[in-house]
Amino acid sequence: MSAAFGDRLAKAMAERGPLCVGIDPHPNLLEQWGLEDSAAGLAAFTEAVYEGCAPFAAALKPQVALFERHGSAGLAVLDALFARAAADGVLIVADAKRGDIGSTMKAYADAWLGSSSPLGTDSVTLSPYLGFESLRPALDLAAQNDRGTFVLALTSNPEGKSVQHVGASESGHSGESEGAVAKRIIAAATAENASRQWEQMGPCGLVVGATVGQALVDLGIDLSVFNGPILSPGYGAQGASAADLYRVFAGIESQVLVNSSRGVLAAGPSVEGLAQAAQAARDDLLAARGA
Repeated sequence: MSAAFGDRLAKAMAERGPLCVGIDPHPNLLEQWGLEDSAAGLAAFTEAVYEGCAPFAAALKPQVALFERHGSAGLAVLDALFARAAADGVLIVADAKRGDIGSTMKAYADAWLGSSSPLGTDSVTLSPYLGFESLRPALDLAAQNDRGTFVLALTSNPEGKSVQHVGASESGHSGESEGAVAKRIIAAATAENASRQWEQMGPCGLVVGATVGQALVDLGIDLSVFNGPILSPGYGAQGASAADLYRVFAGIESQVLVNSSRGVLAAGPSVEGLAQAAQAARDDLLAARGA
């Protein structure tokens, strides 16, 4: 690949806007679209979302679990999506949320970020809750292959607070080790990017929900120093308006890749309806950002 992942994503966002469309073939959505809950239905769903949304999105984000539930046939659909996207120059965020240790983490890295794996793609989401450094095999392979990662940092689900906010009241003595778990993860990702070569954004991104509200302030997190992309779910059907989102990310708007799944997918199954919804979401985000 000719450029680091963060730089390719920055270019795509400059050209197509900040929207990332989730490819989330939930069983109930397949039913609403008149499709079978099968690999064939999955393939038809994926093709429609790709055709309608790719022209208006900086990236597409397939929810890996919803493909895995169809076994090898579902993974074959994912494989075909990745191959088509690579040929068309459409960036992919594989939403797999992988996290493990040692050789197992290395195997996950090979699968999702390896240059010879059928499932190898532009970027993958990772879970750091076995320790940020447990992700080292994926971080290193991503940098080696000009691919990227998005590390779960501060998510919008209510359960996340029980882990991500732990340590918020601690007064540590060594800089990056201070504060809440989320703050430490963000500091580690910032340091990871500082160790790599790139021009606009580093290869290690974060996942920070658009509906985290006051949490950034409460946890003492300053995202203005972060040097990578931020994948932000929560816009649209999940409750955050474009204005809400850019209030959360004031000052770093250009780094935020905004995910929308239900809000766009509800316009299916027609390709035309999906295209209109994706274009409307993109334009809404650009207007709120002042682009």
